Amino acid sequence: MKHTSMQVPEEFQITPYHFKQYLVDGKLKTWEGATSEVYSTIRTVNAEGEQLPTLLGTIPDMESEAALEALESANTAYNRGQGKWPTMKVSERLKCMETFVEKMKQHREAVVKLLMWEICKNKSDSYKEFDRTVDYIYDTIEAYKNLDRKGAKFDKQGGIHAHIRRGPLGVVLCLGPYNYPLNETFCLLVPAIIMGNTAIFKPAKHGVLLIAPLLQAFQESFPPGVVNIVFGRGRKIASPIMQTGVIDVLALIGHSSSAVALQDEHPNKNRLRLVLGLEAKNPAIVLPDADLENTIKECISGTLSFNGQRCTALKVLFVHESIVDEFNRRFSKAVDELVFGMPWEDTFLTPLPEPGKPAYIQDLIKDAVAKGAKILNKKGGQLSENYSFPAVLYPVNETMDVYHEEQFGPVIPIIAYKDINEPLEVMATSNYGQQVSLFGRDVRKIGPLIDALANLVCRVNLNSACQRGPDVYPFTGRKNSAVGTLSVYDALRSFSIRTFVASKDTPYNNEILESMLHSKDSNFVTTEYLL
Repeated sequence: MKHTSMQVPEEFQITPYHFKQYLVDGKLKTWEGATSEVYSTIRTVNAEGEQLPTLLGTIPDMESEAALEALESANTAYNRGQGKWPTMKVSERLKCMETFVEKMKQHREAVVKLLMWEICKNKSDSYKEFDRTVDYIYDTIEAYKNLDRKGAKFDKQGGIHAHIRRGPLGVVLCLGPYNYPLNETFCLLVPAIIMGNTAIFKPAKHGVLLIAPLLQAFQESFPPGVVNIVFGRGRKIASPIMQTGVIDVLALIGHSSSAVALQDEHPNKNRLRLVLGLEAKNPAIVLPDADLENTIKECISGTLSFNGQRCTALKVLFVHESIVDEFNRRFSKAVDELVFGMPWEDTFLTPLPEPGKPAYIQDLIKDAVAKGAKILNKKGGQLSENYSFPAVLYPVNETMDVYHEEQFGPVIPIIAYKDINEPLEVMATSNYGQQVSLFGRDVRKIGPLIDALANLVCRVNLNSACQRGPDVYPFTGRKNSAVGTLSVYDALRSFSIRTFVASKDTPYNNEILESMLHSKDSNFVTTEYLL
């Protein structure tokens, strides 16, 4: 499907945005070095009448020296825990975050337009990502208030008074993903800094320009050095930062190979805290008595929302042999009825943002077909410059690449099973363990299955697709799928550590504590109750 620039609605047309700024030490600095061009795989007509990928703008292609400048800024701001930010009153840190989110909301339309062009996310999902991120920040502020209220007291055990709070960990390197470049990135960055850490943040390769409108909001909302934002390639930015050994927390959402490579760069691995959201191969298990109408609806959403470019996407469907033919017929028909179009048209299927992804999907299809699978849907694998129409593959077996790889795109492998132990064995031996979708009705079968599945993954979705939200629920995984837990409450814990003041119950010590509480000389030792 092709669109010329004349077919783009006026409100969604875009002028190339040549951005040269970066944020270090509270200053918006201008990068004078090399820049990288940012393209959309959405094609428009140029002055010569050629239909080519659309130039969206340019960003700094920064060098290692600039990365280390950002690291020095964050390290100085933290100052071994003595900096202004980590020792600041909780209420004052919260005010900074409230200031930021109010400024962020002013850039909603600009960020949403860039989400549509940069990563080809449809209009409603782009607005949803922005609004969900705003809600996440407000929810995080409230969660931190609740957390702080619980610490606004003294405990006494064994003749010792204890004032227990959560303290920051240090300097955080934050690396977000391209598929949710705003929401999932901020689900790392926001709890990290609100807990008193300082951060260096490098946006993903795709979804990078949409951060630019927010740089000034960061600069105006937080003290110097708390948030430092740099642009460039990982090997020039992230690797030299890790090699210094200064980083206390690696916060990354992406692939486990990237996480392992960066950990290996750090000279003091035992000191490095990890907060990682990684890949998954989430299965659906369809039992013989499943409601097929609901199951197909949920499996369409699970496999193909944002073209399957989600770690929580359903990436393999196990269907009982007694119903697999009926399921395949109805599911394939539903896939072919999906509409492909441009993001502003709000169609379910949109172009793939990675230039090489259509060819990769084609390779998976060809490999599976060569090894015995068939494409069940009529449109399956139809190719254009920026898209490969979803292909339903059956029967899939362990000799095929799509059986093992996290495809992260529009291709759906289906496997028939006879014995429920077959999918359970696949899950048990898999390198991943994030979520599963279980479709069925008979509680005598579902009950024991849930007991087993809960020990293989971290979320069992009953008669519904896998997903991350609501954000108050734990989001984590076993094995190679995650380290740490990301949710509104758990993320605050992931980016902090319990620390406390202990005092023997003596008149001498008690007098000091009472005097300290009345004087308010300590921001840590306080019973102030946040409203």
